[in-house]
Amino acid sequence: KTMTCRLRVSSPCVCFWFFCNRMAAALCLQVLCSLCGWLSLYLSFCRLNKHRSYEWSCRLVTFTHGVLSIGLSAYIGFIDGPWPFTHPGLPNTPLQVHVLCLTLGYFIFDLGWCVYFQTEGALMLAHHTLSILGIIMALVLGESGTEVNAVLFGSEITNPLLQIRWFLRETGRYHSFTGDVVDLLFVALFTGVRIGVGAWLLFCEMASPKPKWFVKAGGVAMYAVSWCFMFSIWRFAWKKSVKKYHAWRSGRGEDRQLKKNGHLKVH
Repeated sequence: KTMTCRLRVSSPCVCFWFFCNRMAAALCLQVLCSLCGWLSLYLSFCRLNKHRSYEWSCRLVTFTHGVLSIGLSAYIGFIDGPWPFTHPGLPNTPLQVHVLCLTLGYFIFDLGWCVYFQTEGALMLAHHTLSILGIIMALVLGESGTEVNAVLFGSEITNPLLQIRWFLRETGRYHSFTGDVVDLLFVALFTGVRIGVGAWLLFCEMASPKPKWFVKAGGVAMYAVSWCFMFSIWRFAWKKSVKKYHAWRSGRGEDRQLKKNGHLKVH
């Protein structure tokens, strides 16, 4: 009887342990496939753009991931659900798991690339590290994928504009009307979505009793990183605005002198 009782107790434990290991192996396989996919895409861009730098190919990968993750996370948040502002901390849906594994593979690739080539500062490396830890946490817990997906959407919505800005600078087209429009959209989206909407999402996360305390702590850390980025962006926007204003005043003064004298005075 004692042996029979032990078997009855241990059988569910063995089944649960086997199920957890099988789920973990499936998640690791998805992340590994994602990592190999992004690495293969990067190598393909390197071959197609042999006359360009390695950073050019990496930013093409980043642009591709940004567009793809925006579309997928927007579909999850606005159509497939659940709504992150009212249902944080819920169990992950299969689609959320697939998107998080896809994005985790990308962040591992990009973090490795940035560390190897030493192209980014401590703030960007911290952002990538927090993103990786947050996604792993949601996958291991099997919950809070709703709000992590929402953070992914808010973080990536400005990414394509950032890459377009870099490509404009590399091709000598940044100082143009197109460059000004890209900068304006980038600042507006970053301020409105990552800071404004991000504050609302963080408030809903903190007010809800469902998410774990360390999930909430991760949300606070990500929002703090966004504010660090925001200070740098506002400082850049202010300097560019002042520079544009002085250039406009200088051009206006030359126009007045031309109308008055009939020609520009050469010193």
